[in-house]
Amino acid sequence: MATALAEGGIMRRPSAKSGIGSWLTTADHKRVGILYGYTAFFFFLIGGLEALLIRAQLARPNGHVLTANEYNQLFTMHGLTMIFLVVMPLSAALFNYFVPIMIGARDVAFPRLNAFSFWVFLSGGLFLYSSFIFGGAPNGGWFGYAPLTTLQYSPGHGLTFYALGLQMLGIASIASAANFVTTILNLRAPGMTLMRMPVFVWMTLVTSLLLLFAMPVIAVALFQLTFDRLWHSTFYNAVAGGDPLLWQHLFWLFGHPEVYILILPAMGIVSEVLPVFSRKPLFGYSAVVFSGIFIGFMGWGVWAHHMFTVGLGPYANSAFAVSTMFIAVPTGVKIFNWTATLWRGAIRFRTPLLFAVGMVAMFVIGGLSGVTHSLVPSDYEQHDTYYIVAHFHYVLFGGALFGLFAGFYYWFPKVTGRLMNEKIGKLHFWLMLIGFNVTFFPMHLLGLMGQPRRTYIYNANMGWGGYNLTETIGSFLIAFSMLVFIFNWVKSKRSGTIAGPDPWDARTLEWSIPSPPPEHNFDEIPIVKARDDFWHKKYAEDPAGRPVPVPVGAAEATAEGVHDDSEGGAHKIHMPSPSYWPLVAALGLPFLGWGLVFGMLPIIGLGILLMLGGFYGWVFEPLAS
Repeated sequence: MATALAEGGIMRRPSAKSGIGSWLTTADHKRVGILYGYTAFFFFLIGGLEALLIRAQLARPNGHVLTANEYNQLFTMHGLTMIFLVVMPLSAALFNYFVPIMIGARDVAFPRLNAFSFWVFLSGGLFLYSSFIFGGAPNGGWFGYAPLTTLQYSPGHGLTFYALGLQMLGIASIASAANFVTTILNLRAPGMTLMRMPVFVWMTLVTSLLLLFAMPVIAVALFQLTFDRLWHSTFYNAVAGGDPLLWQHLFWLFGHPEVYILILPAMGIVSEVLPVFSRKPLFGYSAVVFSGIFIGFMGWGVWAHHMFTVGLGPYANSAFAVSTMFIAVPTGVKIFNWTATLWRGAIRFRTPLLFAVGMVAMFVIGGLSGVTHSLVPSDYEQHDTYYIVAHFHYVLFGGALFGLFAGFYYWFPKVTGRLMNEKIGKLHFWLMLIGFNVTFFPMHLLGLMGQPRRTYIYNANMGWGGYNLTETIGSFLIAFSMLVFIFNWVKSKRSGTIAGPDPWDARTLEWSIPSPPPEHNFDEIPIVKARDDFWHKKYAEDPAGRPVPVPVGAAEATAEGVHDDSEGGAHKIHMPSPSYWPLVAALGLPFLGWGLVFGMLPIIGLGILLMLGGFYGWVFEPLAS
């Protein structure tokens, strides 16, 4: 247990434990966030390597870098990795580290459940990648369309790994989402009403609610696929009375909210970065918040625009075409509000701002190409071509990943206590921006020229070679930009300029405490009196409405807090004890999965024993000591 004693008016901060064992047993939300971040970035490097191999195969007509089966495996695992093992957990890393601090809390509502969600995520990712060792990876595309996933067309174990691995990752997402919803609704500091919360916290809440409702949908589809593959049920077997389109409905009913699960966190980051570097409040805070809520709600009504070519009929196609057009409205509201935030601001062109503006620009391009899919005849032409590949990479790479990199540069000083090198950071941005557009913009043209997705080879007489070679060059430029980022990260972490608690002159509560934050976050829980409360404690307004620094003594006088008084005068801060039971419980899942894949009852039993043992120890272990 970490304690803090008030002695002579000075609080002694709890000291964090050290060593590998402390990381394996940690329940500290900040450490869990760091674990999420490094693990997801490791998977990002693997997914990027898969993408480079794909682009090397397609650089020239009649490529010989990969066989058809190898290409299909890498194609599938690249999609699964980037969606489930990179963008979602990178967002979770920032949720874990910053949401409690931004709402004035000392930890998440369920610290051990938080640790469990990370270990399940890691177990699910390693289980998926173990398929390369145990007979071959999934090779039916990240979307797993029936009947390609049936035993008749995919007789190996790869797609069984797919079904069980995604179930594990879904468990991690649901556990994490329930934790954040509870934390945000119940642990906010006194005075922090919902409409005083930072936009990033709002987007975390909306994303978590989407996860809670979307993951069970894909869980049902994956259970049915598992039964089809392991026990020869017929959910997706048309010959035996099943319906392959049932998979598409279930998958896209999950899959389109999933798009917003991936992009809303980046929108929250941009909504935090732009006001800080334009030295203005976010323009239209309420509109930005409610547009995010509307995006989450409306995302449930557009799934069938992925299915315009399957024969749903003109009425269904027309309804989903209209809903696809409507969902562009709240997105446009956000873009106009971000632009207005920058308008006439005292703009500082630092690296976080560059990535935030880059996210907005790239997302607009992706959004415009996406709106063309609402036109059913246009979608018929573009469906299953590289035009679609271009669209979703502009949304998910240009949108989500550019936004996440803005967050990395923005919050790096808070996590490490040091600033990242600005010159290297700007070099990273321009290399990544140029490489991204060189890679993915020509895909629009290739799609309109007819190059299909998921083809590993093409003839020279198709006229696609020049564009494909250009895309491959761009992909290697992106890879080089990642090396620049890694170099900057390592160099800055070791010897970067000391940042201090508030290097950006920021607006939200996380910048009011030391960098890196103490284990317990706040010596005293803050009392929030306004939106952007930390900013208002630093600045008043002159008669012209310009910010004027508050004198130091006055600022300290307004910095009231809530003491956790107990046991007389000496007050204690109770932090969750470390525990290895979440790790033990999570380790049972991959063993259960391997046992099911290969029909080995002893391995299934081992997995069940590990899970039950972990949960039993978890239940009877004291929360704090």
